[in-house]
Amino acid sequence: MIGVHPPGIRHRRHPLQGGGTDVAAVLRAARGMADEFADGFTQQAADRVARRVRRLLDADGVVLCDLAGPLGSAGKVREDVRDLADRALAGGHPVRSAGAVAAPLLTGAEPTGALVVAGGAIAAEQVEALADWLGEALERAVLGLAREELALAELSRLRAQISPHFLYNALSAIASLVRSDPERARELLVQFSELARYAFSGRGQFTTVAEEFRAIEVYLQLERARFGSRLSTSVRVAPEVLPVVLPFLTLQPLVENAIRHGIEPRPGGGTVTVTGVAVGPDCTITVDDDGAGMDPELAGAVLAGRGEGSGIGLANVDQRLRTLYGPEHGVVVETAPGAGTRITCRIPLSAPGMATR
Repeated sequence: MIGVHPPGIRHRRHPLQGGGTDVAAVLRAARGMADEFADGFTQQAADRVARRVRRLLDADGVVLCDLAGPLGSAGKVREDVRDLADRALAGGHPVRSAGAVAAPLLTGAEPTGALVVAGGAIAAEQVEALADWLGEALERAVLGLAREELALAELSRLRAQISPHFLYNALSAIASLVRSDPERARELLVQFSELARYAFSGRGQFTTVAEEFRAIEVYLQLERARFGSRLSTSVRVAPEVLPVVLPFLTLQPLVENAIRHGIEPRPGGGTVTVTGVAVGPDCTITVDDDGAGMDPELAGAVLAGRGEGSGIGLANVDQRLRTLYGPEHGVVVETAPGAGTRITCRIPLSAPGMATR
């Protein structure tokens, strides 16, 4: 029965070994089938591949089986298809029976299912070559889906880490005014409620530049209330980058870092400038402050997650960007004692497969 791990399954031979020009032609056409398995070994994908295999081989019928049994088919389906698939998997090689050929689909050395093709003129080496190629396509799809799941799990963990930290600092800003200016504190609580809704909106892992900048303007209102005249801010964003999709809560930790490490230690305060513009294929977000600056080695420690307070958020953003877009899209910090700090990150203007819902 399909689903029982067959003993002694051999390693898959390379599909180009053996066969002739017909096998080579089959393989060239089979390359176009690999994309069908991008979302895994589903019934819809199996049906589409079965139709393509039938046309390619001019077969009477084609069935793709997974370990539970027939999954997708095209043309005439033989009554003994299940038995043929079981025999191919048990032996680990093609099986011919009364005008039909069955070959195992392997991912690595593990059975995934079988390809069964009915038609008197079908060559066993053609079916085996196709099964080898489709098995490799499934293996790539499985690895790709696993990487995507791991990346999303990591993003969920990082978001869970940053949201409470974000809200704690916003509440600290309000608490500083409860006694000195209770009326203003009440007004800011209304602003804080917007931030809370944003932070816990359940919108998924992604948002847009427009929403991030809207949230940061509210956050800066809270910080200006706490610092008074010691903090000036400027926020500028180009219209063309407003729809760009980026990881949720990317901007706030960068601004928080500028205020905590740049403006707060400086007796006279300073200015934080936040910009978002399109540069080549990327949306470049920059957070500048003219504050105290810091030793580059300390900045490196903060970015690596060895700092305290807002450094947690800064390292968090860096990890999320690198997880999603690769090492070239991490956070860059430029600073020196007394020279202020510039924090830059780049987000691709277009990132396939990412949506805010």
